[in-house]
Amino acid sequence: MQAAVENGGYASNSEIVRDALRLWEQREEMRLLELARLKQAYDEGMASGAGRELDGMTLLGELKAEARERG
Repeated sequence: MQAAVENGGYASNSEIVRDALRLWEQREEMRLLELARLKQAYDEGMASGAGRELDGMTLLGELKAEARERG
């Protein structure tokens, strides 16, 4: 912290701490937003009905067919 103050990046140690707390709060807010987005996606997936087993080749074939339909 002392080097950051001496180099002029910050005016004081308390300014560094305030900046660190602000960054932590931003990161925590982003984490909570991402968790909410994931929960919503999970809930939508569960509400969409039962899944089905699918092997890789079948999936690839279906994706290629969809791509051809779209042009």
